[in-house]
Amino acid sequence: MQNTCTTVWNNSLQTIKANIPNQSYKTWFEPISALKLEGNVLTVQVPSLFFYEWLEEHYVGLLRKTVKQELGDEGRLEYNIVVDKSSNSGSPYTTSMPSNGNVAAAKTQSMPTPAAISKDLRNPFVIPGLKKLNVDPQLNSNYTLENYVEGDCNRLARSAGFAVAAKPGATSFNPLMIYGAVGLGKTHLAQAIGNEIKRTHPDKLVIFVSCEKFCQQFVESLKNNTINDFVNFYQAMDVIIMDDVHNFAGKEKTQDIFFHIFNHLHQSGKQIIITSDKAPKDLSGLEERLLSRFKWGLSADLQIPELETRIAILKKKMYADGIELPAEVVEYVAHNIDNNIRELEGAMVSLLAQSTLNKKDIDLALAKSMLKNFIKNTTKEISMEYIQKLVCEYFDVAVDLVKSPTRKREVVQARQICMYLSKSLTKSSLKSIGAFYGGRDHSTVIYACQTVEDLIDTDKKFKTYVTDIQKKLKMS
Repeated sequence: MQNTCTTVWNNSLQTIKANIPNQSYKTWFEPISALKLEGNVLTVQVPSLFFYEWLEEHYVGLLRKTVKQELGDEGRLEYNIVVDKSSNSGSPYTTSMPSNGNVAAAKTQSMPTPAAISKDLRNPFVIPGLKKLNVDPQLNSNYTLENYVEGDCNRLARSAGFAVAAKPGATSFNPLMIYGAVGLGKTHLAQAIGNEIKRTHPDKLVIFVSCEKFCQQFVESLKNNTINDFVNFYQAMDVIIMDDVHNFAGKEKTQDIFFHIFNHLHQSGKQIIITSDKAPKDLSGLEERLLSRFKWGLSADLQIPELETRIAILKKKMYADGIELPAEVVEYVAHNIDNNIRELEGAMVSLLAQSTLNKKDIDLALAKSMLKNFIKNTTKEISMEYIQKLVCEYFDVAVDLVKSPTRKREVVQARQICMYLSKSLTKSSLKSIGAFYGGRDHSTVIYACQTVEDLIDTDKKFKTYVTDIQKKLKMS
């Protein structure tokens, strides 16, 4: 039976792996193990309730399709979830949950989680009276989880941040590594987590330090022969937030001292949060033993925010600053500045400054004039005509056929992708999209969009088609 459930799950994993990013697969699916197969119900074990909730929120459609592919239309998936008790007595236990369902069973003995084991490894050495000290956490109070706008680009990292803030050092996200390109909000999120921990756990000693400052402090402690004080200070923290760890590259002695501090904190059940411009596997100049520690917890990436998130960020900043701008101006800025959040906010500040200095109301004309330095390429508004032209060229299908009644497979595919892109990239209504593509009704458009979304989730080749066309539209 074990071999049967393992085979079913491994086959499912092959489909899943082919349809999601490699990092997402490693984070959310590699830790899952198959437990049993009873009839058409496959039971798998996941390491935490957060894991279960994330899978159900973000991958339930893909899971349902892959399980039904292996077990038939009646195939179902259930989870066994390892739950770590908050008290020191007793062992962790598992609860069973059906996919998209409620708790179905109670305690079943399970292996302890790393967080639970670490409680027994706590180092007895404590600096007398240190807990009474008022350590400045070096956090910017303006950075909070509430004003960190959530989107597809950062949902994993922000959700993990909430989990860490609620139970610092007691989740499987230790260390929590947040990585991404410059200007995407790594420092904001890391400090926001620190501020939330200080708010909900005021007795915790939290410290935020940049990698560069840590290196400078280490060098100074060597000069002043105070290296023990330096190490003891950081080992006494309950939460350490290290910004830009990629700057450790080439600094072997500093890496060595941080390695020992890291080990002490982790074994003592303390929380470690680090940020970097790259994923652990892509960092160079760092010792392998340190990189392996970075991979112990969760590595969550921040990506370039999508249009809706960029608009939400601008509106949040406007609200915080007590200003109001025309919707067309906000949308223009969000459409044309998509590199990073820092540039986006910088453009808004520049626009406000120019308006104040020149005593002009902010309108679309002023925005276009003033933001030339920020906008590298002025993009024209994408039309359904242009989408249709590009899709037809990509698949070598005549434009007239897309609007015709023909049901040839290649034509239907092109038509459905045209409708999907028209819905996502233009402001056209479902009715007008249907009318444009051969006088079809809105229900046909809805069906086409759903079909394309399903194929993107399950067909890697089809997903490549859509991604390629989207890139061509963006570059046009």
